[in-house]
Amino acid sequence: MTTQNVVQAKSLDLTFQTNDGPVHALKGVSLDIAKGDFVSFIGPSGCGKTTFLRCMADLEQPTGGAITVNGTTPEEARKSRAYGYVFQAAGLYPWRTIGRNISLPLEIMGYSKAEQADRVARTLELVELSGFEKKFPWQLSGGMQQRASIARALAFDADILLMDEPFGALDEIVRDHLNEQLLQLWARTEKTIAFVTHSIPEAVYLSTKIVVMSPRPGRITDVIESTLPRERPLDIRESPEFLQIAHRVRDGLRAGHAYD
Repeated sequence: MTTQNVVQAKSLDLTFQTNDGPVHALKGVSLDIAKGDFVSFIGPSGCGKTTFLRCMADLEQPTGGAITVNGTTPEEARKSRAYGYVFQAAGLYPWRTIGRNISLPLEIMGYSKAEQADRVARTLELVELSGFEKKFPWQLSGGMQQRASIARALAFDADILLMDEPFGALDEIVRDHLNEQLLQLWARTEKTIAFVTHSIPEAVYLSTKIVVMSPRPGRITDVIESTLPRERPLDIRESPEFLQIAHRVRDGLRAGHAYD
């Protein structure tokens, strides 16, 4: 059985022109993401993790190389609504209820009121927020707001979920809980997930594949295929296998700093 690649990047470069001269955000990045993968990107700040995600989402335009999403250009993938995007901040509109925040992309896409209501109910259930649709964002904790943001990205049932450090601002206890919930959500929906993080334990716990990136210009220093089982209780993080993968990630990050 051949693996279907959802994202393919070949020798991807991206250089920003600034007043202080060019900034090389990505250099020679080649990567395949297969359907159903959970891929984490980890590296120091400014290494191009988010930039690579934004290239997939057609929010940045590469200056060299090629990238396809679902076999088409990122622009065509965006127009066909192939992905949902979850940002670092929940980005919920304070004047709209949770239900109406989640239904916003559906309203824009012209779904009927009945279909909107059905999809909102379904996605709220997926992120364990049933019963909160009439609450306003300020009435929810930070973790619940982020779950609502994930629900909004899932509402139109895109195959790909792009997540840019969605739990970075949350405390460790909440983050652990949301990591567990995200794995359960991924298992239920079978989405392809690309996830940016600064946390080694988070990257190892969540992923089928971990992409380690070097400081700018962003290069891939290692791609680690996880050997952990799909079912992952939190205490797997104390297992020798988990610690071995985490050690390899740390080595990859160190190797990245050795680039000239």
